[in-house]
Amino acid sequence: MISIRKSSTELNDEMEPRWHFPWASSPEGHAEWGLYKILEYMGLHVILPPGKGQNRTKLKMDIKEYHLAYNIDFEEGDQETFISSRRDGLAFDKDKKSCVFLEYTRAMDTIEDWATKKEQEKDDRYSAHLGFINHLSRRGKSGWKATQINFTFTTGVRGSLHTNQFLTRLEILGVKNKNTREAIWNRTVQKTLSMSDMILKFFFIALNSKIEWTLQSLPTEITNKSMEKYNIHRQASGPPSDHIAQACVLYSVLIGILHFTFPFRLGSSCKTHTFSHKYHSKR
Repeated sequence: MISIRKSSTELNDEMEPRWHFPWASSPEGHAEWGLYKILEYMGLHVILPPGKGQNRTKLKMDIKEYHLAYNIDFEEGDQETFISSRRDGLAFDKDKKSCVFLEYTRAMDTIEDWATKKEQEKDDRYSAHLGFINHLSRRGKSGWKATQINFTFTTGVRGSLHTNQFLTRLEILGVKNKNTREAIWNRTVQKTLSMSDMILKFFFIALNSKIEWTLQSLPTEITNKSMEKYNIHRQASGPPSDHIAQACVLYSVLIGILHFTFPFRLGSSCKTHTFSHKYHSKR
């Protein structure tokens, strides 16, 4: 995503950059924007003075109104998840008042139409958020439009991707140099394969040795951040039959490594780190 921001050179009529990626200032400064930040940037949600939860209360009322207006199934408890859901990235064209959701996805590429199915899953996942933003835009007559169609970057865990589609999406986002687009494509595949290889290697080690030994092989900074984030304890004990549980713990740490290297949301199939929700389910 940082590469897209740096390489997006298309200019508008005022000879200024057409596309803005305010969430991706640097690899260290990458931040996934929540609903508050998106609406504030687009001028669709007035930020009230802090205190007494006024902003959150107003936003919840707007969310409830939207779901009722369009007869969408909704429960009171869904509001917090709806608000906290975050996209991998965002692109804004202020002149044309366009907001584009960017999703970078790694999917299992062993089944037929794997990319199409994964992209449809992502479109469905965020359709309510797109609808909500466009609802507020129409209500306020702001002219903004949010979309995600054709802006999901999907790569198979074995390095597969639809090359022409991937390169076309980069060009739409202002990456006009052909060599630059191909360089981003190559780096994407290489990093995907590298991370898949790392996961498999350390997962195998975790199954056949003490998890402490494996953790010592990982970069300290990444390990500590991941352990803290997922509330994982270093001590691994128990008979050999517990190796699967140990591997799940390590896998959660590796998910943190991927998140650290690719600042996108990721998930695990292990029971210790599985989340699922109609608005925000982990990969």
